[in-house]
Amino acid sequence: MAVAQPVGVYEREELLTGCQAVAEGIRLANVDVIAAYPIRPYTEVMDAISKIIADGKLDAEYIVADSEHSQFEIVKHAASVGARAFAGSSGTGWMYGFEALVVTATDRLPVLFLVGNRALDDPGAFGVEHNDALAIRDMGWLLCWVATAQEALEHVLLGYRIAEDRRVMMPMALAMDGAFLTHSQHIVRIPSPEAVNRFLPPFQLAERRLHPDNPVSVAPQVNEDWVMEIRRQNWEAARRARGVIATAYDEFNRVFGERYKPPYYFEEFMTDDAEVVLIGMGTVAMPARTAVRRLREQGHRVGYVNLRWFRPFPTLELRDCLRRFKAVGVVDRDFAHGAPDDCGVLMHEIRSCLYPVRERPAVVNFITGLGGRDVSIQDAIHMYEVTGQAARRDSLDGFVTWVGVRE
Repeated sequence: MAVAQPVGVYEREELLTGCQAVAEGIRLANVDVIAAYPIRPYTEVMDAISKIIADGKLDAEYIVADSEHSQFEIVKHAASVGARAFAGSSGTGWMYGFEALVVTATDRLPVLFLVGNRALDDPGAFGVEHNDALAIRDMGWLLCWVATAQEALEHVLLGYRIAEDRRVMMPMALAMDGAFLTHSQHIVRIPSPEAVNRFLPPFQLAERRLHPDNPVSVAPQVNEDWVMEIRRQNWEAARRARGVIATAYDEFNRVFGERYKPPYYFEEFMTDDAEVVLIGMGTVAMPARTAVRRLREQGHRVGYVNLRWFRPFPTLELRDCLRRFKAVGVVDRDFAHGAPDDCGVLMHEIRSCLYPVRERPAVVNFITGLGGRDVSIQDAIHMYEVTGQAARRDSLDGFVTWVGVRE
């Protein structure tokens, strides 16, 4: 969709991978501390940042760590002294630093991380699955998926704006599908530093900042007299984040042009008259949207909902969106072995979201694309066909279909 762009906001267009687009976002956000440790597919972002620093385009501390655990500890402590910090990882590397990830959230330190989604071992695989990023969904993190390189750059800026807001102060995980987005190239409009500075203020940790002139304790050991109160504060921050997210997108549209439409947490495609929709996260949007166009040419009233924000989950907004359809097919690029009804992670969130709706749609689940397996246009068409059967009540609500698996 063509949108009006304010004059002078964008300085150039460039062909960039998803990782390179994130690196441009880090430059524009004027990040202070970057901690790096290699693991594919996220590694290219650190390669690109190192070149940006070497070319004199960013003045930042670039620290090569000895492991993901050390890498995540470095940026956690950098944030505690008031530095805008960035790190990232993928798959098992993300898991290796999990202790630091939990503490970063409970300490309310607004670091931004890139998660280049990758399958967890074993078997060893480099392809995309979402379970790595989803592992922190209940730990007090903001968690967002992007579907294009343009979104990747812009959500670096949005991520810092939201995470660093004093009403939030939570770390942000920016997830992107390994290979399908981290390494695929898109034309990206790169905004000017002046425009970015109008949108993203400097990071201010204020009275919580560690400094010799301001001796405070961060995360001291506490007993049972205080733990629940601390957990409650994290809970309240996550609730406040919903409103902060909406305000941040409003301001982003004001500065950069009408890039995103309310309610912002997700994007609808050809849903105005749809009876059947799929909902998913990340690059599955591409084959799904193509399938929508083809099926509509045949007279089928189908649409697609691309979920951006997984945490905080947009419960009310998504409930209002999905309740108007006859059937919803939930596309999971993840697994949740032994979970209720053997469904994927996103499926459980959607069913919980829709539970209070009296006249709710039929909801079916698809598990697909694991380990980086391609989700084809024909796969998407098949998912629409199965969801259409649910709309006619020809199949059971909650039915799980593995798509693209060899039997």
